[in-house]
Amino acid sequence: MKFPDNINQLSDLQIDYIGFIFYEKSKRFVGDLLEQFSLETFLKSIKKVGVFVNSSFDTILNANLKYHFDYIQLHGNESPEFCEQLFNGGFKIIKAFQISGEFDFFTCEAYENVCDYFLFDTKTDKFGGSGQLFDWKLLENYKLDTKFFLSGGISIENMEQIHSFSHSRLHALDLNSKFELSAGLKDISKLRLFLEKINLKQ
Repeated sequence: MKFPDNINQLSDLQIDYIGFIFYEKSKRFVGDLLEQFSLETFLKSIKKVGVFVNSSFDTILNANLKYHFDYIQLHGNESPEFCEQLFNGGFKIIKAFQISGEFDFFTCEAYENVCDYFLFDTKTDKFGGSGQLFDWKLLENYKLDTKFFLSGGISIENMEQIHSFSHSRLHALDLNSKFELSAGLKDISKLRLFLEKINLKQ
C-alpha cells in the first residue's frame, strides 16, 4: 500500500501485516507518499513490513530509521549472508522465493537460521506482482521448520482452493493485486468480504 487515506481505512479490518514497497521499478513503489504519515503510531496490532529488492544494507537501514518497520521483506536475489547481516543487526526478516516446477526447496535451507519467515510467490520475469497462482502442490516438497507466507494471485474467486490447502508451516496469506482498485490502492470492501468469508470457514 502507498496512499495514507487508504492505509487508514484498514483500521477496522482484522489484518496482521501491511506492506510498503521500496523498489523503484514497481508500480506500487511508495516513494515519498508516506512522508507526512507516521507509521510509528499506526495501529500497533498491525505489523509494518518494508519490502526491498536487492537493496543495500544502508538503504534498508535508512528506511527503517525513518519508518520503524516490524519486518523487512527481501524479494530479490539476496544471499543468506546478506540476510544474516540484517538478522544479526536486529531486523526481523521475511525472505521471498519465486516458485515454479523447477524450484528446489533445498535452496531455502541456507536461509533457515537467518530469517523469521519465508514467502512463496509465483515465479515471474520480474520480482513478484504477477497476480498468478502457482501450483500449491509443489509445497508438499517443503519440509523445513520455518513458517511461510503464501503469495501469488490469491483472490475471493479461489476461496475454496484456499480452504482445501493445508500445510503445517503455513503462517499467513499475502493479499495484493487481486484486491486493488489500482496499483497500491486497496479495495477495502473486497478485503472485508474476503476476511468475512475466510473467517466463516475457520
